[in-house]
Amino acid sequence: MKLAQTAPGPSAAFAAVDRSLREGPLDPVLRELVKIRASQLNGCVYCLDMHAAEARSNGEREDRLLQLVVWPESELFTDAERAALAYTDQATRLVDGVDDPTWDALAEHFTTEEIGALVAQVALINAYNRIGVPTRRRPGD
Repeated sequence: MKLAQTAPGPSAAFAAVDRSLREGPLDPVLRELVKIRASQLNGCVYCLDMHAAEARSNGEREDRLLQLVVWPESELFTDAERAALAYTDQATRLVDGVDDPTWDALAEHFTTEEIGALVAQVALINAYNRIGVPTRRRPGD
């Protein structure tokens, strides 16, 4: 199922949010890292493939893409990226919500506008993952 064909209105709304986030304050490399990380956690092969390709086109290194799955153990990510990835993990899993130390780390590295964009970006990629996984989207669809 392709949402653009079966639900064109909602699909267009998702695309509009995506365009807005691309024009927002988040660094393009960071934006793709959080999309990839959420897609790893959610098992969305379609989004994982798409955003890894986009990250590469933005200049992301292959070793960082390979180590993203184990980012807490990797030494390749900055403190700001680690704060964003911690938020992504907690907001995607939603086991206990997002803890205060994670919010504090975000505030240390990002402006309130950037944090707002990050919150929206993580929510959007999780929504896309929840469309891609059940509809069995595959790379190349």
